[in-house]
Amino acid sequence: MALGSYGRLAWCFFKWDNILLIIFYLNHMRFLLLVKSSLKVETGALPDLQLFAAMEKYNDRLKAAGMLLGLDGLEPSAKGVRIGFGGGEPTVTPGPFPLPEELVSGYWIIRAASLDEAIAWAKQAPFPGGVIEVRQIQEMADFSPEIQAAIDRK
Repeated sequence: MALGSYGRLAWCFFKWDNILLIIFYLNHMRFLLLVKSSLKVETGALPDLQLFAAMEKYNDRLKAAGMLLGLDGLEPSAKGVRIGFGGGEPTVTPGPFPLPEELVSGYWIIRAASLDEAIAWAKQAPFPGGVIEVRQIQEMADFSPEIQAAIDRK
């Protein structure tokens, strides 16, 4: 069997019963669904049981569809730090941090065929009044051949 790829198109060749089979398929993209925080979350308040149940059903649907690669909730920023790299030595600033709506309180990593599909799944998340930011994760195929060659040399 031989494997190959070009960008997001991949293929495999193999011989079966004296027949050469070539299978083409599209590599799906990965997306990060970032759940924005809130003042309530930053105080350490946990979601109510109904929201937990709704999130579990949503997670189960993502798993059943073969979309879910990972997920987690994050502790409030009061339990974290920021490390700044503004020249000289890195500086460490303990939380909590201002502007809770700019912070992240959790995430999913999903596999989807397109940004539109990732958005469609994100719109089904059970977050009344919340915000989810959808960002595509860069893959090696997204970089120039020069960068890919430099990484391959390592």
